[in-house]
Amino acid sequence: MQVGRSAVMQKLRARVERVACTKFTVLVEGESGAGKELVAEQLHTLSDRRGGPFVAVNCAALVETLLEAELFGIEERTATGVRGRRGKFELANGGTLFLDEVGDLSPTAQAKLLRVLQDMTVERVGGYGARRVDTRIVAATNRALRELVAAGKFREDLYYRLAGVEIVVPPLRARRDDIPLLVDHFIARLGRGGAMAVGVEAREALAAYQWPGNVRQLARVMERAVALAPGPVIVVSDLPDDVRRAYGDVVMGELAGGEHASEHSLRAWSSRYVRLVLARCEGNKRRACDVLDISYHTLQSHLGYESDADILAPPHAVAAELTLAEV
Repeated sequence: MQVGRSAVMQKLRARVERVACTKFTVLVEGESGAGKELVAEQLHTLSDRRGGPFVAVNCAALVETLLEAELFGIEERTATGVRGRRGKFELANGGTLFLDEVGDLSPTAQAKLLRVLQDMTVERVGGYGARRVDTRIVAATNRALRELVAAGKFREDLYYRLAGVEIVVPPLRARRDDIPLLVDHFIARLGRGGAMAVGVEAREALAAYQWPGNVRQLARVMERAVALAPGPVIVVSDLPDDVRRAYGDVVMGELAGGEHASEHSLRAWSSRYVRLVLARCEGNKRRACDVLDISYHTLQSHLGYESDADILAPPHAVAAELTLAEV
């Protein structure tokens, strides 16, 4: 499962563990990048099919003309130069077939999939006999299938075939308590052969961002920061522009006494504001002095307000059981 100790993640883990031991078809819903495939893999790993294959199919990438051959297989010499092969359903026999982005299937593809799910038999393209398969189906979508059904864009009978049990993967913004753990995990995994740390302001910026791309986006942001950071400490200026802008909005909102304002001393807020301006000046202290209209000595005094331990904030150890964070 994904890294995380938040209440929503604990609830998700408990649901996955209960469902995994059944034979029911599962529909996993959630935003892109939230970790739906991780959930599908965990359902397989915790089931009695763990010794069988786990086969993933991206339905959005299936070409309409090749869909039947990809899913159901094709017989030898069906066409000139065509070699016979098993389809995804047969490859997943005895295991789990993960149908990702099932909501993107065309109406024709939906009808063909429904036919197979009704009796779990497949007929290869060019073949004359049906083959029974023993495959558990886990489907996933980042679209609201109920709404697609209501709009006539997804077959209602197929929806009810797939939605035997539904599992919703929460977006990263709904479990912000897990962001520090994820950051530490990625730093430990991506470190350039040595110890790296994330500064206090950088951590605050990462926690303040909305993460529309969820854990997958966070992973890419940390890869970028590790690659571009000139030193062993990742600071705000090492983060993408949109993350830095979001952090600036939060800081200025708090300084203005907004609904999220915190109780901090004036000197502490001055230090945070100076560091924000310095980050926007890409670490150029002379330019930051000009923007702030203060002397270099005053800038240094603000930068030295926090202790080195607070500024560098080394990553916390990631719990041993939280081993999967790939998205």
